[in-house]
Amino acid sequence: MTVLADQALALCGLAARVLLWRPDEFWNATPAELAAALGMNGGAEAAPPQFDRAALARIFGNDWAGQRA
Repeated sequence: MTVLADQALALCGLAARVLLWRPDEFWNATPAELAAALGMNGGAEAAPPQFDRAALARIFGNDWAGQRA
């Protein structure tokens, strides 16, 4: 797998465990929605260090603002 695929799979698993999201809910959410649902928009202490806002921005690139290319 690629780094992006590995990170996306890890995020999907995290969303399943923490948010009880099914895969369809994860893949249809925007990066901003995922960050908000995980509490990642409230400061550094709100997010696990491996999945902070900057990490999501690197993973999703241009989709970060919720706009699809």
